[in-house]
Amino acid sequence: MSAPRVLIVGGGTGGHVIPALAIADELRQSYGAHVRFLGTERGFETRLVPAAGYRLELIQVGQLKGVSLKTRLRTLLDLPLGIQRCLSILKTFRPDVVVGVGGYASGPGMAGALLKGIPTLAFEPNAAPGLANRIVGRLVSSAAVSFAPACAYFRNARVTGIPVRKEFFTIKPRIGPPEETLPDSQATSTSDSVHLSKQNLLVFGGSQGAQIFNQLMPRIAPQLLRLVPDLFILHQSGAKQEETTRAAYVASGAEPNRWEVRAFLDNMPERFAWADLILARSGASTVAELCAAGRPALLVPFPLAADDHQRKNAEVMVSAHAAEMRLQTEVGTGELLLDALSRLLLAPAKLIEMGNRARTLARPNAAADIAAMVAALVRSPSHL
Repeated sequence: MSAPRVLIVGGGTGGHVIPALAIADELRQSYGAHVRFLGTERGFETRLVPAAGYRLELIQVGQLKGVSLKTRLRTLLDLPLGIQRCLSILKTFRPDVVVGVGGYASGPGMAGALLKGIPTLAFEPNAAPGLANRIVGRLVSSAAVSFAPACAYFRNARVTGIPVRKEFFTIKPRIGPPEETLPDSQATSTSDSVHLSKQNLLVFGGSQGAQIFNQLMPRIAPQLLRLVPDLFILHQSGAKQEETTRAAYVASGAEPNRWEVRAFLDNMPERFAWADLILARSGASTVAELCAAGRPALLVPFPLAADDHQRKNAEVMVSAHAAEMRLQTEVGTGELLLDALSRLLLAPAKLIEMGNRARTLARPNAAADIAAMVAALVRSPSHL
Protein backbone atom coordinates (compact mmCIF):
# COMPACT_ATOMS: atom_id res chain seq x y z
CA MET A 1 0.00 0.00 0.00
CA SER A 2 1.38 3.40 -0.97
CA ALA A 3 1.50 6.13 1.66
CA PRO A 4 -2.13 7.08 2.41
CA ARG A 5 -3.33 10.65 2.22
CA VAL A 6 -5.56 11.60 5.17
CA LEU A 7 -7.46 14.82 5.80
CA ILE A 8 -8.48 15.40 9.44
CA VAL A 9 -11.37 17.84 9.71
CA GLY A 10 -12.72 19.63 12.78
CA GLY A 11 -11.31 20.85 16.07
CA GLY A 12 -12.12 23.88 18.15
CA THR A 13 -11.29 22.70 21.66
CA GLY A 14 -8.21 20.97 23.01
CA GLY A 15 -10.39 17.92 23.66
CA HIS A 16 -10.81 17.54 19.90
CA VAL A 17 -7.45 18.80 18.63
CA ILE A 18 -5.06 16.95 20.96
CA PRO A 19 -6.48 13.47 20.21
CA ALA A 20 -6.58 14.37 16.50
CA LEU A 21 -2.87 15.15 16.61
CA ALA A 22 -2.19 11.83 18.34
CA ILE A 23 -4.06 10.06 15.53
CA ALA A 24 -2.09 12.03 12.94
CA ASP A 25 1.21 11.15 14.60
CA GLU A 26 0.32 7.45 14.63
CA LEU A 27 -0.72 7.55 10.97
CA ARG A 28 2.51 9.25 10.02
CA GLN A 29 4.76 7.00 12.12
CA SER A 30 3.12 3.63 11.43
CA TYR A 31 1.83 4.09 7.88
CA GLY A 32 3.91 6.93 6.46
CA ALA A 33 0.71 8.86 5.86
CA HIS A 34 0.52 12.36 4.41
CA VAL A 35 -1.78 14.12 6.87
CA ARG A 36 -3.38 17.53 6.50
CA PHE A 37 -5.85 19.31 8.79
CA LEU A 38 -8.93 21.40 8.08
CA GLY A 39 -10.17 23.78 10.76
CA THR A 40 -11.26 27.33 11.54
CA GLU A 41 -9.34 30.36 12.69
CA ARG A 42 -11.13 30.44 16.05
CA GLY A 43 -10.10 26.97 17.22
CA PHE A 44 -7.11 25.62 19.15
CA GLU A 45 -5.96 24.01 15.90
CA THR A 46 -4.52 27.33 14.71
CA ARG A 47 -1.84 27.07 17.42
CA LEU A 48 -1.43 23.36 17.94
CA VAL A 49 -1.52 21.93 14.42
CA PRO A 50 1.23 24.04 12.79
CA ALA A 51 3.36 23.64 15.92
CA ALA A 52 3.11 19.87 15.47
CA GLY A 53 4.38 20.14 11.90
CA TYR A 54 1.14 19.66 9.97
CA ARG A 55 -0.39 21.87 7.31
CA LEU A 56 -3.68 23.47 8.32
CA GLU A 57 -6.34 24.63 5.86
CA LEU A 58 -8.97 27.09 7.13
CA ILE A 59 -12.62 27.56 6.30
CA GLN A 60 -15.23 30.03 7.52
CA VAL A 61 -17.95 28.36 9.56
CA GLY A 62 -19.67 29.25 12.82
CA GLN A 63 -21.86 27.76 15.52
CA LEU A 64 -25.41 26.50 15.27
CA LYS A 65 -26.12 25.52 18.88
CA GLY A 66 -26.25 27.73 21.95
CA VAL A 67 -26.03 30.97 19.98
CA SER A 68 -28.38 33.76 18.93
CA LEU A 69 -30.71 33.53 15.94
CA LYS A 70 -28.52 36.06 14.12
CA THR A 71 -25.43 33.87 14.57
CA ARG A 72 -27.29 30.74 13.47
CA LEU A 73 -28.50 32.49 10.32
CA ARG A 74 -24.99 33.69 9.54
CA THR A 75 -23.67 30.15 10.02
CA LEU A 76 -26.33 28.71 7.70
CA LEU A 77 -25.50 31.33 5.06
CA ASP A 78 -21.78 30.53 5.37
CA LEU A 79 -22.32 26.77 5.19
CA PRO A 80 -22.57 26.43 1.37
CA LEU A 81 -19.39 28.48 0.97
CA GLY A 82 -17.72 26.31 3.62
CA ILE A 83 -18.68 23.12 1.79
CA GLN A 84 -17.53 24.63 -1.51
CA ARG A 85 -14.17 25.47 0.05
CA CYS A 86 -13.93 21.90 1.40
CA LEU A 87 -14.65 20.47 -2.04
CA SER A 88 -11.84 22.59 -3.45
CA ILE A 89 -9.41 21.30 -0.80
CA LEU A 90 -10.51 17.72 -1.40
CA LYS A 91 -9.89 18.17 -5.12
CA THR A 92 -6.36 19.48 -4.67
CA PHE A 93 -5.24 17.28 -1.74
CA ARG A 94 -7.01 14.11 -2.97
CA PRO A 95 -7.25 12.32 0.41
CA ASP A 96 -7.85 8.59 0.56
CA VAL A 97 -9.78 9.01 3.82
CA VAL A 98 -11.34 11.95 5.64
CA VAL A 99 -11.41 11.76 9.45
CA GLY A 100 -13.93 13.95 11.28
CA VAL A 101 -13.13 14.80 14.90
CA GLY A 102 -16.13 17.03 15.63
CA GLY A 103 -16.20 20.79 15.98
CA TYR A 104 -16.94 23.68 13.65
CA ALA A 105 -15.14 22.45 10.52
CA SER A 106 -16.13 18.82 10.89
CA GLY A 107 -19.62 19.19 9.41
CA PRO A 108 -18.64 20.86 6.11
CA GLY A 109 -15.52 18.71 5.82
CA MET A 110 -17.37 15.43 6.25
CA ALA A 111 -20.23 16.63 4.02
CA GLY A 112 -17.75 17.36 1.25
CA ALA A 113 -16.16 13.93 1.60
CA LEU A 114 -19.54 12.20 1.49
CA LEU A 115 -20.55 14.17 -1.62
CA LYS A 116 -17.35 13.06 -3.37
CA GLY A 117 -17.64 9.43 -2.20
CA ILE A 118 -14.42 9.52 -0.17
CA PRO A 119 -14.26 6.99 2.71
CA THR A 120 -14.90 8.66 6.06
CA LEU A 121 -14.17 7.88 9.67
CA ALA A 122 -15.78 9.80 12.53
CA PHE A 123 -13.89 10.11 15.80
CA GLU A 124 -16.10 10.93 18.79
CA PRO A 125 -14.34 11.65 22.11
CA ASN A 126 -17.51 12.20 24.15
CA ALA A 127 -20.22 9.86 25.41
CA ALA A 128 -22.79 12.01 23.59
CA PRO A 129 -21.78 13.18 20.09
CA GLY A 130 -21.95 16.82 19.12
CA LEU A 131 -24.17 18.15 16.35
CA ALA A 132 -21.70 17.64 13.49
CA ASN A 133 -21.06 13.98 14.28
CA ARG A 134 -24.75 13.28 14.93
CA ILE A 135 -25.62 14.60 11.48
CA VAL A 136 -23.10 12.40 9.64
CA GLY A 137 -23.12 9.46 12.06
CA ARG A 138 -25.27 7.12 9.94
CA LEU A 139 -23.52 8.08 6.70
CA VAL A 140 -19.85 7.59 7.58
CA SER A 141 -17.90 4.51 6.60
CA SER A 142 -16.98 3.78 10.22
CA ALA A 143 -16.56 5.45 13.59
CA ALA A 144 -14.11 5.32 16.48
CA VAL A 145 -15.73 6.27 19.79
CA SER A 146 -14.39 6.72 23.29
CA PHE A 147 -17.44 5.54 25.22
CA ALA A 148 -19.82 2.69 24.43
CA PRO A 149 -23.01 4.83 24.61
CA ALA A 150 -21.83 6.80 21.57
CA CYS A 151 -21.96 3.68 19.36
CA ALA A 152 -25.72 4.12 19.01
CA TYR A 153 -25.19 7.27 16.92
CA PHE A 154 -22.85 5.80 14.29
CA ARG A 155 -22.54 3.24 11.57
CA ASN A 156 -19.83 0.58 12.01
CA ALA A 157 -18.75 2.02 15.37
CA ARG A 158 -15.94 0.60 17.46
CA VAL A 159 -14.97 1.56 21.00
CA THR A 160 -11.32 2.56 20.78
CA GLY A 161 -11.02 5.08 23.57
CA ILE A 162 -9.35 8.46 23.25
CA PRO A 163 -5.62 8.81 22.57
CA VAL A 164 -3.73 9.78 25.72
CA ARG A 165 -0.06 10.55 26.30
CA LYS A 166 1.85 7.35 27.02
CA GLU A 167 3.23 8.74 30.28
CA PHE A 168 -0.21 8.51 31.90
CA PHE A 169 -0.20 4.73 31.44
CA THR A 170 3.13 4.37 33.28
CA ILE A 171 1.76 5.79 36.53
CA LYS A 172 1.93 3.13 39.21
CA PRO A 173 -1.34 2.12 40.87
CA ARG A 174 -1.87 2.81 44.57
CA ILE A 175 -1.50 -0.36 46.64
CA GLY A 176 -1.44 1.15 50.09
CA PRO A 177 -1.19 4.42 52.00
CA PRO A 178 0.39 7.11 49.78
CA GLU A 179 4.03 7.97 50.25
CA GLU A 180 5.16 11.36 51.49
CA THR A 181 5.60 12.91 48.05
CA LEU A 182 5.58 16.59 47.27
CA PRO A 183 4.88 18.84 44.30
CA ASP A 184 7.82 20.91 43.05
CA SER A 185 7.00 23.95 45.15
CA GLN A 186 7.07 21.97 48.38
CA ALA A 187 10.15 20.01 47.54
CA THR A 188 12.17 23.12 46.72
CA SER A 189 10.82 25.43 49.41
CA THR A 190 13.27 26.86 51.92
CA SER A 191 10.60 27.39 54.55
CA ASP A 192 11.05 25.52 57.83
CA SER A 193 7.29 25.07 58.01
CA VAL A 194 6.95 23.00 54.84
CA HIS A 195 4.20 20.44 55.39
CA LEU A 196 5.11 16.89 54.40
CA SER A 197 1.76 15.78 53.01
CA LYS A 198 0.59 12.20 53.12
CA GLN A 199 -2.55 12.97 51.10
CA ASN A 200 -2.69 15.13 48.03
CA LEU A 201 -5.66 16.79 46.36
CA LEU A 202 -5.28 18.08 42.80
CA VAL A 203 -7.87 20.65 41.75
CA PHE A 204 -7.83 20.74 37.96
CA GLY A 205 -10.17 22.96 35.98
CA GLY A 206 -8.59 22.53 32.56
CA SER A 207 -6.34 25.00 30.75
CA GLN A 208 -8.72 27.90 31.42
CA GLY A 209 -9.49 26.89 34.99
CA ALA A 210 -12.97 26.35 36.41
CA GLN A 211 -14.63 29.34 38.04
CA ILE A 212 -16.72 27.18 40.37
CA PHE A 213 -13.54 25.58 41.78
CA ASN A 214 -11.81 28.96 42.05
CA GLN A 215 -14.73 30.33 44.06
CA LEU A 216 -15.58 27.38 46.30
CA MET A 217 -12.25 25.74 47.10
CA PRO A 218 -10.78 28.75 48.96
CA ARG A 219 -14.05 29.01 50.87
CA ILE A 220 -13.95 25.42 52.12
CA ALA A 221 -10.16 24.96 52.31
CA PRO A 222 -9.78 25.83 56.04
CA GLN A 223 -12.41 23.28 57.05
CA LEU A 224 -11.13 20.64 54.64
CA LEU A 225 -7.58 20.99 55.93
CA ARG A 226 -8.83 20.64 59.50
CA LEU A 227 -10.91 17.58 58.67
CA VAL A 228 -8.14 15.85 56.71
CA PRO A 229 -4.79 15.96 58.54
CA ASP A 230 -1.68 15.86 56.35
CA LEU A 231 -3.56 17.08 53.26
CA PHE A 232 -2.00 19.34 50.64
CA ILE A 233 -4.06 21.10 47.93
CA LEU A 234 -2.57 21.94 44.54
CA HIS A 235 -5.03 24.14 42.65
CA GLN A 236 -4.78 24.96 38.93
CA SER A 237 -6.80 28.13 38.41
CA GLY A 238 -6.18 29.34 34.85
CA ALA A 239 -4.28 32.52 34.08
CA LYS A 240 -7.18 34.96 34.29
CA GLN A 241 -8.16 33.97 37.83
CA GLU A 242 -4.80 33.08 39.35
CA GLU A 243 -4.39 36.20 41.48
CA THR A 244 -8.00 36.36 42.69
CA THR A 245 -7.99 32.66 43.57
CA ARG A 246 -4.72 32.94 45.48
CA ALA A 247 -6.02 36.02 47.31
CA ALA A 248 -9.17 34.12 48.26
CA TYR A 249 -7.11 31.31 49.81
CA VAL A 250 -5.08 33.85 51.77
CA ALA A 251 -8.22 35.64 52.96
CA SER A 252 -9.77 32.33 54.04
CA GLY A 253 -7.07 31.76 56.64
CA ALA A 254 -6.18 28.34 55.27
CA GLU A 255 -2.72 27.23 56.48
CA PRO A 256 -0.40 28.80 53.87
CA ASN A 257 2.00 25.86 53.72
CA ARG A 258 -0.76 23.39 52.85
CA TRP A 259 -2.01 24.80 49.56
CA GLU A 260 -0.70 26.25 46.33
CA VAL A 261 -2.40 28.01 43.41
CA ARG A 262 -0.92 27.94 39.91
CA ALA A 263 -2.21 29.36 36.66
CA PHE A 264 -1.01 26.34 34.69
CA LEU A 265 0.49 22.98 35.55
CA ASP A 266 3.15 21.42 33.38
CA ASN A 267 3.93 17.70 33.24
CA MET A 268 0.38 16.57 33.96
CA PRO A 269 1.25 12.86 34.17
CA GLU A 270 3.54 13.71 37.09
CA ARG A 271 0.77 15.73 38.74
CA PHE A 272 -1.70 12.89 38.35
CA ALA A 273 0.82 10.45 39.81
CA TRP A 274 1.24 12.75 42.83
CA ALA A 275 -2.49 13.09 43.51
CA ASP A 276 -4.55 10.78 45.70
CA LEU A 277 -7.79 12.41 44.56
CA ILE A 278 -8.52 14.75 41.65
CA LEU A 279 -11.30 17.33 41.61
CA ALA A 280 -11.99 18.06 37.95
CA ARG A 281 -14.37 18.85 35.16
CA SER A 282 -15.25 15.91 32.91
CA GLY A 283 -14.15 16.77 29.40
CA ALA A 284 -13.33 13.74 27.30
CA SER A 285 -9.55 14.19 27.50
CA THR A 286 -9.61 14.65 31.28
CA VAL A 287 -11.71 11.51 31.75
CA ALA A 288 -9.39 9.52 29.46
CA GLU A 289 -6.34 10.74 31.38
CA LEU A 290 -7.93 9.82 34.72
CA CYS A 291 -8.58 6.31 33.45
CA ALA A 292 -5.12 5.92 31.95
CA ALA A 293 -3.53 7.10 35.20
CA GLY A 294 -5.83 5.01 37.39
CA ARG A 295 -6.76 7.95 39.58
CA PRO A 296 -10.02 8.44 41.49
CA ALA A 297 -11.93 11.64 40.88
CA LEU A 298 -14.72 13.84 42.07
CA LEU A 299 -16.19 15.25 38.87
CA VAL A 300 -18.24 18.42 38.51
CA PRO A 301 -19.35 18.57 34.85
CA PHE A 302 -19.43 21.94 33.10
CA PRO A 303 -23.20 22.52 32.83
CA LEU A 304 -23.03 24.53 29.58
CA ALA A 305 -21.08 21.92 27.61
CA ALA A 306 -22.78 21.15 24.29
CA ASP A 307 -25.49 18.50 24.63
CA ASP A 308 -24.49 18.11 28.30
CA HIS A 309 -21.69 15.82 27.14
CA GLN A 310 -19.54 16.40 30.24
CA ARG A 311 -22.23 14.97 32.50
CA LYS A 312 -22.56 11.94 30.21
CA ASN A 313 -18.77 11.47 30.23
CA ALA A 314 -18.77 11.56 34.03
CA GLU A 315 -21.61 9.06 34.22
CA VAL A 316 -19.44 6.47 32.46
CA MET A 317 -16.87 6.67 35.27
CA VAL A 318 -19.54 6.82 37.95
CA SER A 319 -21.26 3.70 36.61
CA ALA A 320 -17.92 1.86 36.87
CA HIS A 321 -17.49 3.11 40.48
CA ALA A 322 -14.31 4.88 39.33
CA ALA A 323 -15.50 8.39 40.26
CA GLU A 324 -18.17 10.33 42.04
CA MET A 325 -20.08 13.18 40.44
CA ARG A 326 -21.69 16.34 41.79
CA LEU A 327 -23.63 18.62 39.48
CA GLN A 328 -22.70 22.28 39.61
CA THR A 329 -26.24 23.14 40.70
CA GLU A 330 -25.77 20.87 43.72
CA VAL A 331 -22.55 22.24 45.15
CA GLY A 332 -24.13 25.57 46.17
CA THR A 333 -22.03 27.41 48.73
CA GLY A 334 -19.56 24.55 49.01
CA GLU A 335 -20.93 22.45 51.86
CA LEU A 336 -21.75 19.49 49.61
CA LEU A 337 -18.33 19.76 47.97
CA LEU A 338 -16.66 19.85 51.39
CA ASP A 339 -18.59 16.77 52.51
CA ALA A 340 -17.75 14.79 49.36
CA LEU A 341 -14.05 15.69 49.37
CA SER A 342 -13.52 15.02 53.08
CA ARG A 343 -15.42 11.74 52.98
CA LEU A 344 -13.36 10.45 50.05
CA LEU A 345 -10.02 11.66 51.40
CA LEU A 346 -10.74 9.99 54.75
CA ALA A 347 -11.36 6.67 52.99
CA PRO A 348 -7.99 5.77 51.38
CA ALA A 349 -9.03 2.18 50.69
CA LYS A 350 -12.01 3.46 48.70
CA LEU A 351 -9.76 5.79 46.73
CA ILE A 352 -7.45 2.92 45.85
CA GLU A 353 -10.40 0.83 44.69
CA MET A 354 -11.80 3.73 42.61
CA GLY A 355 -8.42 4.22 40.98
CA ASN A 356 -8.15 0.55 40.12
CA ARG A 357 -11.61 0.62 38.58
CA ALA A 358 -10.72 3.72 36.58
CA ARG A 359 -7.75 1.90 35.09
CA THR A 360 -10.02 -0.86 33.76
CA LEU A 361 -11.68 1.76 31.54
CA ALA A 362 -8.37 2.86 29.96
CA ARG A 363 -7.59 2.22 26.31
CA PRO A 364 -3.80 2.27 25.91
CA ASN A 365 -3.91 1.38 22.21
CA ALA A 366 -6.45 4.02 21.17
CA ALA A 367 -4.27 5.92 18.69
CA ALA A 368 -2.96 2.72 17.10
CA ASP A 369 -6.45 1.23 16.84
CA ILE A 370 -7.89 4.36 15.23
CA ALA A 371 -5.00 4.62 12.78
CA ALA A 372 -5.55 0.96 11.85
CA MET A 373 -9.21 1.72 11.15
CA VAL A 374 -8.17 4.56 8.85
CA ALA A 375 -5.66 2.32 7.07
CA ALA A 376 -8.35 -0.33 6.60
CA LEU A 377 -10.54 2.21 4.80
CA VAL A 378 -7.66 3.01 2.45
CA ARG A 379 -7.26 -0.67 1.61
CA SER A 380 -10.96 -1.57 1.45
CA PRO A 381 -13.12 1.47 0.63
CA SER A 382 -15.57 -0.76 -1.25
CA HIS A 383 -17.58 -1.55 1.88
CA LEU A 384 -19.17 1.93 1.74
